[in-house]
Order: sequence, then structure tokens, then C-alpha cells
Amino acid sequence: MLLKRRSESDELLSLRYLNARMELSREEAFRYFNLEKGYEGEVKFDLLLEGLQGEKLIINDLLLQVNNSYFQIDSVIISQGGIHLIDIKNFEGDCYLESDKLYSVTTGREYKNPLDQLKRSATLFRQLLQSTKEDYLVEASIIFINSEFTLYQAPMDLPVIFPTQINRFMKNLNQAPSKLNDGHKKLAQKLLSLHQPKNPYIILPTYHYDKPKKGVYCKICQCFSVSIKKYHFVCGKCGENEKIRHAILRLIKEYHFLFPERKLTTQTIYEWCNTDLDKRTICRVLNSNFTKVGGSSNTYYI
Repeated sequence: MLLKRRSESDELLSLRYLNARMELSREEAFRYFNLEKGYEGEVKFDLLLEGLQGEKLIINDLLLQVNNSYFQIDSVIISQGGIHLIDIKNFEGDCYLESDKLYSVTTGREYKNPLDQLKRSATLFRQLLQSTKEDYLVEASIIFINSEFTLYQAPMDLPVIFPTQINRFMKNLNQAPSKLNDGHKKLAQKLLSLHQPKNPYIILPTYHYDKPKKGVYCKICQCFSVSIKKYHFVCGKCGENEKIRHAILRLIKEYHFLFPERKLTTQTIYEWCNTDLDKRTICRVLNSNFTKVGGSSNTYYI
């Protein structure tokens, strides 16, 4: 049973929205690529978990705090046999391990070793269980989800599941008998209650309202060459069709996320969309999906 779904982090959303409307710095662009790639791998693993059988509880994107230390777990699987902590990596290409350091075969670049992060998360999670007087077997693993990834010189005893081993891992999970009791359910609820909605150490990019390009862009290819045909926006590059109402809602969500301090009004969304739309169309969408506050020229929505 899935208790907590996965969603994009605030950092990923902000970089995704800004990437469509302005040029990111080199560091921001690199960070955005890695976050998008990582989220893609996590979603791919979630699809595998949909076929999980037996009594198991799944919690995704769990951010916890122990002794003023924050740690994040991509997926927690609670079963009769214990707790699986899963860290998902969507690495691509050839890498190798040398003296506990991870390098790219192609470029020789050193990457942060995910095994160090896994060890830290597992240690802090066990400390958390001890503080709540819970006694469960904890098994932590890294799943390399990308079939195009190879790791050379890896010791056989690493807590790692390679792409060719994922099907076997899922099969073993399904075949293991699992009957949950009230203790398992209380533990899951305890973990959910301890989840931290915001990571204080995440630094969001700096931006101002005047810098992002205004306009409607294609939700698929992010091209701004869209035109209105009856009740749809049509992309001139990839041909994607999107209902005008859906596109306006998408841009309202984007605008409100990037500028939560600015009031949501017909005029502000009209300016943000910056396209050949009648203000009355935007007003209808706002009236249908948000609560109107004030009247006349002071109207805004929440």
C-alpha cells in the first residue's frame, strides 16, 4: 500500500520553470539536469513498485531529522521481514570504483560516492528507530535504475542492486511472506508524522519578476511558438495540442509558485501569459478554480 506519493521538490520545480523562461547559469543548468534525471529514475522505480504484492507499506520522498541532521530516503518499504531503505540513482554510462571513490570512465571526473550517503542515511534511520524504541531489521540498498549504467571494479558485497538485478530484487520482495501487524502500521504513521516538508539546506535560485520571459510555452518542448486554434494552444514546433483552460491553469500554478508574494489577479496572469487571450477567458478560469477576494479593481484570488 502506497502511503506517500512522490512529487517534484521545490528546487526542481523552480529550476524547471525558470529554465523554460530564462538562461540558467552553468551551475544551475547542471543542477537542474541532475535533478530532472534523478526524478525520472525515481518515477521509473515507482512504476515497478506498483506491481508489488503482499502486505507492504511504501513511503516515498521521506525527509527526516535526527540530532539536527537531515537525511532523505527515496523509498521506504515496510514488510514483515523488516524495512528496506532504497536510494535510487539514475546514473548513465560507465563508471568505476577506486579507493572508495567513484569516477567516470569517459571523462575521469570524480562523482560523489552514493554509498557514503546511503551509509549515513541508514545510520541516522537506525538511530531514529532507537530513539522511538522500535526494533526492526533495516536493510539499505542503492538501486541503479538506468539500464545504460555499468560500474567496474565493484566489490561483490556492496549494498547495490544493478540494472540486471532489479527484476530479481522485485521477485524476491514479492515472494517473501509479509503479514503486517499494528506495530508496522504505527511505525509507518510515526515516520509520516516526522517527515519534514522543507529542507532548510536547499538554496533556491535567485530571480526577479522582470527577468523571466513572459508568454505561453508548449508543455512538451517548452517552445514559445504556440498559436490559438479554437479552444486549444497548438505548438508550432512539435504540434502538441493543449486546451486553453488547462494551459492557463498550468501557468497560474507556475506563476504562483515562483512569486508567492505577488497577488493573483486577472491582470497579473494576463501579463504572465502575454499572448492573444481575452482577459475574460483568464477571469473565467480564475473564478472557476480559485476563491475571489475583494471587489472591483481590488479583486484577487486565493
